[in-house]
Amino acid sequence: MSRGPLCQDGYRHQLSGHETFPLRYGWLKKAFDSVSAMEGEPDNKSVFTNEDSIARFGVGKNMVASIRHWAAASGVIEDGPGPNSLRTTPLGRRVFGSQGLDHYMEHPATLWLTHWMLSGRPAKTTWFWSFNYFPAVTFEREHLVRGIEKLARDRAWPRVAAATVKRDVDCFIRTYVARPPAVNGTHEDTLESPFTELGLIKSIGKRDGFRFVRGPKSTLGRGVFLYALIDLWRGYSSARTLSFEAIAREPGSPGRVFLLDENDVADRLVGLEGVTNGAFRWSETAGLKQVLREGEVGPEEMLSFVDLDYDAGCRQEVA
Repeated sequence: MSRGPLCQDGYRHQLSGHETFPLRYGWLKKAFDSVSAMEGEPDNKSVFTNEDSIARFGVGKNMVASIRHWAAASGVIEDGPGPNSLRTTPLGRRVFGSQGLDHYMEHPATLWLTHWMLSGRPAKTTWFWSFNYFPAVTFEREHLVRGIEKLARDRAWPRVAAATVKRDVDCFIRTYVARPPAVNGTHEDTLESPFTELGLIKSIGKRDGFRFVRGPKSTLGRGVFLYALIDLWRGYSSARTLSFEAIAREPGSPGRVFLLDENDVADRLVGLEGVTNGAFRWSETAGLKQVLREGEVGPEEMLSFVDLDYDAGCRQEVA
């Protein structure tokens, strides 16, 4: 590994914060509503730390801290202007606000968008590294642990304890892999995290074995894919063109994060011009496969593309 955000000087690793709990159904909405109710107050971080927080969220103290962590990591809330303040984000309001698109994460687009926020951006080290750098298709959790420990040594990251890495990897796997059904258990009992529904990682026959599921993703809509493409572009290059290679293979690319094969990436790129009214266009001129961008795209316009996936004709259950 010699390129990408994790290799940049000044990168700040994050291997904790979730208190070992994967993101669960309803948490993002609860966090959004609690911060929104105190929006603008100078010390509203206390909504997660004061004596009422356990009753407010209906969970223990550590789980309250986990809710805050996931809401921030998912881009639903962020630090406010003051040292003790939080605020909701445009993305959070788009999805979870009073006129939001999907208050309870019932639509696959919300899951794919949140997956992108966690694994398509480098803030959460294990999530980003596992989808964007890990070289194998099948693995055991120890392989991920050793890979991140090696990365930490190579980059001379401070304060990276083996136990911390192991807990982070355990939480990562529980985020994407459903637990085996217990005797007399229900289907819901196995769905600890909503991201298990995306089917990106599956258990395989051997003990503690897993597999990244690469290939077409029928429930990944064109809006979230386009949002991810623009997000990659904004951090990758200021040029008006972006190569197919970068979109399909670069760390932090839609191809990597959504585990798409190259044919599926190409199919999605060919249709960009119609979806964006000409703002983006696929080109194969002179043998160069690339996307052309007509102008700058701001954060609000990025979010407007996500709306495409919530149209009535696009509603579907996650496979």
